[in-house]
Amino acid sequence: MMKKWLAAGAFALTAAATATPALAQTTTVPGEQVGLATGAPLPEGIYALNTFTYRRTDAPFSPDTAVNIPVLVWSTPLVPLGGRIELLVAPPTVFAFTRNRAGVANRDISINVGTFVGGIWAFDLGGNFGASLLGGAYLNDLNGDRGSLGIGLAGTPVLPQLSSNTYRFGVAGSYTGDGWNITANLTANIYDSPGRFPGLVGAAIGPINLSDSLNIDLTATKKFGKFEFGAVGYGTFNFDIGPLSAAAGNRGRFALGGLIGYDFGPFTAQLYVARDVATGARYTDALGRSRENYSTDGWFRIIAPLYTAAAPAAAAVPAPLMRKY
Repeated sequence: MMKKWLAAGAFALTAAATATPALAQTTTVPGEQVGLATGAPLPEGIYALNTFTYRRTDAPFSPDTAVNIPVLVWSTPLVPLGGRIELLVAPPTVFAFTRNRAGVANRDISINVGTFVGGIWAFDLGGNFGASLLGGAYLNDLNGDRGSLGIGLAGTPVLPQLSSNTYRFGVAGSYTGDGWNITANLTANIYDSPGRFPGLVGAAIGPINLSDSLNIDLTATKKFGKFEFGAVGYGTFNFDIGPLSAAAGNRGRFALGGLIGYDFGPFTAQLYVARDVATGARYTDALGRSRENYSTDGWFRIIAPLYTAAAPAAAAVPAPLMRKY
């Protein structure tokens, strides 16, 4: 079952919840779903994955950022209208690592994003094609870090997204025949805007205008035995980039890169690296010139089934009756 699941690329675990660095306002990190056949249903069982990404921008002395995304998925036995129901939960964490000039103290921080809870309705369309719908929410109002950590970093608050719950919707399509994983995944983030942080700090900051956003994650990989190779691309589009928006002036970004994976048996590992080819983020250099702030992302993922339901036993073939004459 493990090999069948991996070979099919049925990685609908992808509703992993994450938050981006402040350069892009979307809560779901662009790229978190590449390498996964998000349109294909998982066999019944319980699955886990962990995706870690580390990002560095071109702007000198800007903080490096990282996100760790653990996900637990229950692929249920429920298949209404032929689509399997998969339930998932994920408590992501964001990290920032400052790179200050000599003489300026560095400060590393971690921020808990509100736990993501949601579900997937995934269909096997036949012919190695699959499609899925996703819905859920990041519970930032309930258990996300709810304050401001602007000292020593670029702005207050560091993650304005956390001033509101994020409502996430997605649609994906996958082809998984002959060892291929060709997948396109669209993810929408919708906010209660303006958002607000609680307490005295939140009152001082005031309302925060949040932009709804749309992410796209693209995968084209091929398996050769236990190895997997291919290309990936991902990006985000912010709808509101007006001067009062948390995404002010930044329409989004798009990155391209490559992926390598290996099936170790009990688990599969994937590594991919991507570089921006277009970005709306900018920074001012030492001469006062405005520059596009491209970024480079490195990703590492572990995928493991914790339990899979036994396949139905094949019907016994009646033994032929033998008669002696």
